[in-house]
Amino acid sequence: MKKITIIFRHAPHGSAKGREGLDFALLSASFEQEVSLIFADEGVLNLIPQQAPETIGAKDFLAAFKALPLYDIESVYACQQSLADFQLDESALAIPLDVKTPKEIGELLTQADEVFVY
Repeated sequence: MKKITIIFRHAPHGSAKGREGLDFALLSASFEQEVSLIFADEGVLNLIPQQAPETIGAKDFLAAFKALPLYDIESVYACQQSLADFQLDESALAIPLDVKTPKEIGELLTQADEVFVY
């Protein structure tokens, strides 16, 4: 079983990167790969609850992040510095996750067989 780490670095709307990253994560997990997710930089904006992407003509793929446990994706992390940069509080995020320092995230990346950035 491969260890796949997917890093979300882009804001959720304005491009398809976030949706594609989530689709790839769910697909990989359905093939019994060990999948970890890391939200960093603008990617932490994917974690803000109650977004209304329909107002800009986008689909609400963010609700699908709540399905991660159904796919046995339990290793979900956010960058502490990125959360601070956007003044986001861990307790107010849409999904449960662990907050890691940039150094700890670097250590997680060394454990992955494959790393994909979206």
